[in-house]
Amino acid sequence: MPNPHYPALFSPIDLGGHTLRNRITHASIVTKYVSQHAPTEKLLNYYRSRAAGGAAAIITEPIAMTAHNRIPSRLRAWDDAGMDGLKRVADVVNAEGACLMGQVQDSGRGRHSVGRNDGAVGASALPDDLSWTVPAELTASEIEDMIADWAVGCARLKSAGFAGVEISAGHGHLFHQFLSPWSNRREDQYGGDLAGRTRFLSSLISAIRAECGYPFIIGLKLPGDDGIQGGIDLTVARDIAALLATQRNEFDSWTWVWGAHARSLYKHLPDAHGERHPYLPAIAELRQVAPEIPTGAIGYITDPNECETALTDGTADLVFLGRPLITDPAFPKKCEQGREADIRYCVSCNTCWRSIIDGNGLECDNNPRVGAVDEHDWQPVVAEAPKHIVVVGTGVAALEAAHTAARRGHRVTIAGDHSRVGGKTLLHAELAGGENLSSVYDYQYLMAVRHGCEFALGRKASLEDVLALSPDEVILATGSRSGRPQWLGGEWADSGLIPSAREIAAELLERADITEGRVVLVDQDHSEMTYAIAELLAARFTAVTIVTSRERIGHDVSLINRQGIYQRLHDLGVQIVCNVEPENLETLEDARLTVRNVYSGVTQDVDEVVAVAHASSRVPNSELQPLLEAAGIPVTAVGDCRAPRSLLATTREAYEVANRL
Repeated sequence: MPNPHYPALFSPIDLGGHTLRNRITHASIVTKYVSQHAPTEKLLNYYRSRAAGGAAAIITEPIAMTAHNRIPSRLRAWDDAGMDGLKRVADVVNAEGACLMGQVQDSGRGRHSVGRNDGAVGASALPDDLSWTVPAELTASEIEDMIADWAVGCARLKSAGFAGVEISAGHGHLFHQFLSPWSNRREDQYGGDLAGRTRFLSSLISAIRAECGYPFIIGLKLPGDDGIQGGIDLTVARDIAALLATQRNEFDSWTWVWGAHARSLYKHLPDAHGERHPYLPAIAELRQVAPEIPTGAIGYITDPNECETALTDGTADLVFLGRPLITDPAFPKKCEQGREADIRYCVSCNTCWRSIIDGNGLECDNNPRVGAVDEHDWQPVVAEAPKHIVVVGTGVAALEAAHTAARRGHRVTIAGDHSRVGGKTLLHAELAGGENLSSVYDYQYLMAVRHGCEFALGRKASLEDVLALSPDEVILATGSRSGRPQWLGGEWADSGLIPSAREIAAELLERADITEGRVVLVDQDHSEMTYAIAELLAARFTAVTIVTSRERIGHDVSLINRQGIYQRLHDLGVQIVCNVEPENLETLEDARLTVRNVYSGVTQDVDEVVAVAHASSRVPNSELQPLLEAAGIPVTAVGDCRAPRSLLATTREAYEVANRL
């Protein structure tokens, strides 16, 4: 019987001799939950929860299969010594009714971490467009050895219980580097014309099929438009697809991805600054090369209606979800049951990407339980002695703590001075690229209401107000305020003429007029919100300059998001001046701001200045804490109230504190 909510999304499909129970595939995500080539309990928990949460198939992060690539953070499949670990991963996924697929990938010369990759190999001895790593050029015999290693490694996966593999030939990785005329300048059988550049990939497909037979799924992830001049655009992508389509009996599905290891890396994970699911029209066009081959939809798809539409309008046969299943492993089951309001939605902030690049392991702003036991169906431990918990604040830290404590059986009252919940995230959600952030506090508020939290909003909670509620304990989540930068002193400090970035943003959101002249934003914050405010300034002033004392902007932003920030700001004509700070505010009377180089001391003027704002470090609003402690009330500060921090740290800390009560 068809699913009453999403009939196409929850219909089965046959691939490579396996039947997938629905059309939702967990796209490959690096977790950094592998230690010395073996799965940790956190990795097993992660995959188990996504399988139990209803995904039909899960594609692992890249697996080490070749003699060349034996990174300790990858599962081991180059010999039988890794079989036990592989079987453990397959068993937890298969037990929940999902199919497990391993990813075949080598980054080649590509690198997006700091520094160069001295062990890199590639198609040609040419620098990577991002890290400038120059790889060792693979010989023909080395390529043949790698193909043989991968084929045998895939057979080992099949023996361990894997249903198939995905060959990652996009995103600027090794196979992409061979396919692209920009990075492949070879003159042997693996270079030259399109057939030569495709030979590595096509030979690998044939070798894996010959070694693994059926049933076994082989999926392809191919480059769409890599954003590199002279590289792969949609025309070349179509030609590659036409050539590979002649092997349609050897592989089972394909999809296309964008970006590369270059300034186009940010296209790999599109965020909320662009249109939703931006690549689906091109994927629909590319699939027409061979429409009988099952095609996957991928790229900034976060909503079940988007999934259903992609399956019914001729775009795709499968939907690949990565970030949405990190945020909520039970996304599929909740959709299947018509419980969309219960989903913790991905906000496409790419904190997950940053967490793995930084080496901390996969984390999520909107899911503090990634990799925990029973993450997909979390039921908190009920408190042995329920208390009355008063949470002071209305932001995401307050709401996360409140609904978590309430779910543990505590009576919870939320007190705050705002009539709307969300805190500073509420303002960020009104700025460019921030709209999705509303789903964080929308979910938290829904859970708080559902689990009986009481609300006392609309006035600033004083000591007397809190004591009047007779709390057993208080969680203080009153956020932070913009600090006063050192350079803002004298009569300018109290003049009100140099507002904080938050203050000027709140004002400008209420008006649509354009001011002639230049606004200067002094950036000592370096967060996503600062640059969203800069975009707002560019829409309200005829010229914008960002000055910062650091050597670049966006220090608190991941590389993939920073690229997008630079692209948008430069497109808007925003001037960026680094390594300087304001020196003389008196010149503002002549429409000039004098700034000083922090290294040389040399000054320069920014002209035609009509306004200045500062994005400065934040100061905790913790004034209530000592007063409550003096009154004998146990109090715990969380989030920015404890110390200004990221959304990721805020939600996790609030969740952990509430679980300790």
